[in-house]
Amino acid sequence: MGRLLSIDFGRKRCGIAVTDSLRIVANGLTTVATNDLIAYIKQYMEATEVSAVIVGHPTTMKGEDSESMRYLTPVINRLRKEINPCPVIFFDERFTSVLAHRAMIDGGMKKMARRDKAIVDEISAAIILNDFLQSREYSTWQNSMKK
Repeated sequence: MGRLLSIDFGRKRCGIAVTDSLRIVANGLTTVATNDLIAYIKQYMEATEVSAVIVGHPTTMKGEDSESMRYLTPVINRLRKEINPCPVIFFDERFTSVLAHRAMIDGGMKKMARRDKAIVDEISAAIILNDFLQSREYSTWQNSMKK
C-alpha cells in the first residue's frame, strides 16, 4: 500500500505533506517552489511508493472554483501526465490556512516563526491530507482501488 501525498498549491510555492505507510496520519514533508513542483514529486515518487496525489481545491465560500484555479489547472494537468497512472484527486481546502495558523499558535510556535509562509503551506498540506483521510471521498476511493 503506497502513501498518499498532498499539495497545498500556491503561485510561488507549494506545501507538501505525506501519509505514513499505513495511511493513518499525514505529516508535513516540505515546501517547494511552484516551478520545481513536478520535478520534486517525480523524484519523490521514484524513491517512495505513492498511491495517489491529493491536491487542495481552492473554492469560494459558495463552493465555486476560486480565481487560483486558473494558475493551478495547467500545472496539475501537466502533473497528471507526468505521473500517470497515479491518480490526482482534488479535495476542498477551504480554511486550511486559518487552521494552520491556529495549529501553530496552539503548538506554541513563536510569532516570528508563524510569519514563515512556507511553514503555513506545509501545515496546510498536512491538514488537507488529514481531512481527506477522514472523508467519505477517501473511503470511496479506497473501496474503488480494491476492485
